[in-house]
Amino acid sequence: MLTYLIRRLFAVVVMLVVVMLAVFGIFFLIPKWTGVDPATMFAGKQADAQALEGIRQKLGLDDPILVQLFDFFKGILVGRDYVSAGDTLHCSAPCFGYSFKTEQAVWPILADRLPVTLGLAVGAAIIWLIIGLAAGVVSALRRGSIWDRAAMSLALGGVSLPIYFTGLLSLAIFSYGLGLVSNEYTPAEESFPQWFSGMILPWLTLAFLFGAMYARLTRATMLEVMGEDYIRTARAKGVREPVVIRKHAMRSTMTPIITLLGVDLGALMGGAILTETTFSLPGLGQAVLKAIGEKDLPLILGVTLITASAVVVANLIVDLLYGVIDPRVRLA
Repeated sequence: MLTYLIRRLFAVVVMLVVVMLAVFGIFFLIPKWTGVDPATMFAGKQADAQALEGIRQKLGLDDPILVQLFDFFKGILVGRDYVSAGDTLHCSAPCFGYSFKTEQAVWPILADRLPVTLGLAVGAAIIWLIIGLAAGVVSALRRGSIWDRAAMSLALGGVSLPIYFTGLLSLAIFSYGLGLVSNEYTPAEESFPQWFSGMILPWLTLAFLFGAMYARLTRATMLEVMGEDYIRTARAKGVREPVVIRKHAMRSTMTPIITLLGVDLGALMGGAILTETTFSLPGLGQAVLKAIGEKDLPLILGVTLITASAVVVANLIVDLLYGVIDPRVRLA
């Protein structure tokens, strides 16, 4: 187990380095190859040549590519210094640079928005796992019943309907119509009840989409597992049906579910853009959407690295959980 963990941690480090190299290439090399000047994007088209040259020196854009790459990695790991008009600005690690529009360090901006996206992703994941697993298991055990057809029809609707439709519909009914829940976001540190009330509809909207996918996947996997030889052997030995389902069938069913959950949670950490936009949540999704419109490369770079890192770490956790969930998986 320890050897496997060390090997996987090494693979994670290598993958993160590859991701950082890819992001560096996309955001630092491609603009040069396409004739786009990051200094112009930073200062605006009206800036004169002297101002642009000062910005290039501040950002290190005139340095050799290897020096820029070293500064990029150094900034993320230990921070870096920027020199502007004779003043030295220290950007603490992880340093993703300074926003082209606000000229503020990117990481504090993202750190303020990260808890919003984290709360949205984790809360919705808990709901869609409970609903999706329960609906999928019951549908598989009662295959062909009215419950099975109703649950899968509802799941098909959840997969088919876009978030901006279900989100606006839920707002119109439960917030503006019935007034049951709030449609305004309040930070949890200010008022937890108001924060919870404001997150109910975003959670349910996101959970409706993902819960539908998990219900269909759980049903398909459960039907396949229930036909395996070890399930028939357990029944032949006289093991009670609830124990067969809980101890044998569910463990095998959970393997693809956990795999998908790791990918989904990692991706959501980059910002559930449609959900955050529909409910006006000040998360990473809103930040990256605004940054794309303003061509704010450092902010986009920061969200990209956070998303990639979240996916890599989530997959590491998933790999370690395999051996716990399914005893047939050996980590040695």
